[in-house]
Amino acid sequence: MLRDFVADVIKIEDPSNGDMARQWQPQKDGLALGFARLNSGKQSAGIDLRRPEGRELVLDLIREADVVIESFRPGRLEAWGMDFEALSKVNPRIVLTRVSGFGQSGPYSSRPGFGTVAETASGYAHLNGWPDTPPTAPPFGFADSIAGISAAFGTAMALFQRERTGAGTEIDVALYEPLMFILGDAILNYTSTGTIMNRVGNSSGSASPRGIYQAGDGKWLSIAASAQTIAMRLFDAMGKPEMKTDERYATNTARMENNSELQEIVKAWVGSMPRQRVLDTLEEYEVVGAAVNDSSDIIEDPHFLERTLMNLSGTVLGSAMVPGPILHASNSAKPSYDGVPEVGEHTATVLRDSLGKDSAELQQLVADGVIAGAR
Repeated sequence: MLRDFVADVIKIEDPSNGDMARQWQPQKDGLALGFARLNSGKQSAGIDLRRPEGRELVLDLIREADVVIESFRPGRLEAWGMDFEALSKVNPRIVLTRVSGFGQSGPYSSRPGFGTVAETASGYAHLNGWPDTPPTAPPFGFADSIAGISAAFGTAMALFQRERTGAGTEIDVALYEPLMFILGDAILNYTSTGTIMNRVGNSSGSASPRGIYQAGDGKWLSIAASAQTIAMRLFDAMGKPEMKTDERYATNTARMENNSELQEIVKAWVGSMPRQRVLDTLEEYEVVGAAVNDSSDIIEDPHFLERTLMNLSGTVLGSAMVPGPILHASNSAKPSYDGVPEVGEHTATVLRDSLGKDSAELQQLVADGVIAGAR
């Protein structure tokens, strides 16, 4: 997230094997695609934080840094003498952003955590899926990504606060908490009414009609008539204006009470024609809807090509494309996703330019097993 707004990011990696994400699947010619997307445009410094000499090098880098981001299990930085108090003595303006499974405090803080655990512990998996299917986790790093966006937001707010106070701060992000915030209505519902929200498939527990529907040509699309005015326009689009005054469908409360019947009506209408005709009709009547896109649809869409997609260049992936920044700022330079760093590819550059290490010092650190990639 911060790289996308042209922050200079130095990734400190284990000098032997690097980030575990380098081993993820799928891969092309030995390059993990997920790692490539998230780490293009960064610098990699191979420094062994388990060695006191390695920690000293990183502390020296922190003297001139704005932000430190870490995702160790809570207590690891403390054991290394690199907690926020220690870092603040090195650099009083430092922002330390910490992402962990369950946060830096609480009974579960010492537990390890990955996105899958966050997706179940937060309540997300319980609500995801259909009533007759098991709780379902997403097939991608959903919780990790939401936590990353939240951590970037917290970091930016900390930097803003630092401009006012001159002092850094510590940001504590638990993987599950951003998801739990998104699912907050379920907790409020239970604590105020005693009702446990359960899986409802593609429907919504708050407004109707909403869902994913199959058109007559077998293709799929979504419709979200979640606002009263849009629901009324949908009934006009369907050629059923009488539904606007039908007591079963005239209000959202009534539509939710009769949701099953309403869904069947919408399903039949969508299924009576090809998808593009449905989408054209929805657009004509200003009803919210979209095609269910796969990746081949996305890379051919003129809107996404103009606004969202960017090339990932300088790699074995060829003319690969990735989604670009999630925010658009008028005064921000566009990032370059040029190249994916090898483990320790920039160690020498970083230590030479930032700390003034000469070749002899770098070679000695390599010989001692403290760093890698110093050529």
